[in-house]
Amino acid sequence: MPDSSLGLFILIIALAIGFGVVNGFNDAANAIATVIGTRVLSPRNAVMLAAVFNFTGAATGLAVARTIGKGILVPEAISYLTMIAALASVIIWTTLATYRGLPVSITHGFVAAMAAAGFAVVGSEAVVWSVMGQVLSAVVSAPVLGFTGGFMLMVSLFWIFRRSAPERVRSIFSKFQIISSAFVAYAHGKNDGQMPIGVMTMALVVYTGRPELWDNLSIGNSETWWIIVISALAISSGMAIGGWRVIKTLGLRVTTLRPVHGFAAQASGAAVIEVASQLGIPVSTTHCVSTAIMGVGATRRLSAVRWGVAGNIIAAWIITFPVCGGLGYLFAWLLKPLF
Repeated sequence: MPDSSLGLFILIIALAIGFGVVNGFNDAANAIATVIGTRVLSPRNAVMLAAVFNFTGAATGLAVARTIGKGILVPEAISYLTMIAALASVIIWTTLATYRGLPVSITHGFVAAMAAAGFAVVGSEAVVWSVMGQVLSAVVSAPVLGFTGGFMLMVSLFWIFRRSAPERVRSIFSKFQIISSAFVAYAHGKNDGQMPIGVMTMALVVYTGRPELWDNLSIGNSETWWIIVISALAISSGMAIGGWRVIKTLGLRVTTLRPVHGFAAQASGAAVIEVASQLGIPVSTTHCVSTAIMGVGATRRLSAVRWGVAGNIIAAWIITFPVCGGLGYLFAWLLKPLF
């Protein structure tokens, strides 16, 4: 008879690839919205830049993958059922949000769905609340740091280049913005890009019964290299396709951007993401970069930010938790009799 466990393992790998694609599809805007909005790079060149550096980030620094894969739920709650429920939930929500042009936190959507699925199967003891506390604290701290960092860096740049001609400033930061876009794409791969890696490794551990695979997870390991490569390719593919509605929202509708503004927003947002990645804390690339754009815009005057658009983005962030959590719980509850 066919091995049902193998079939479920293959299903989760397929869902994880889909998860990676929609992740890159929505989060492409974080890396390239400003560089397209300021017309420093063409859309085609921008998405290719983002895809390459996102792949590089996803292939390095695996601390976030380990947090996602074995930090959210206790080992007893990690199963094919909880993974399938969480993946289905976040894929559905991200696809709908991308269609509406809304940048959302895929990281927090997956964490909420995974925790709720574990709760539906095992109960409240399924969740590692200390790790959830770190993730939830980042929901507040990361956007605040992104906004503050963007605002302060922009003020500093205004002061440093206060006597420079506008054309000289544009020429300088047109080049710097390409570097900052690459930095955001790299940081995204190192944080958000770790989620499919964490999911695939979870599935492999469940299938093989070998938790030591977490310690072997590396691009240079013969047993696990394919997980990192496939995950990185999935997200890079999503970025290469590009979520153009989301790019338009962040690059053109939140505030008017020039190369110096784009550089400040991207550099400050990416710095927050990189620090979190080093600490193994999954944060929202969307939160960090979006609020950095708002902070940069606010340096001109508060009315320079289109707060109606910003409010819609923030509302989408807030409802991500209950929507993905509710879907994760519902799918786990419905599928539980089959397992």
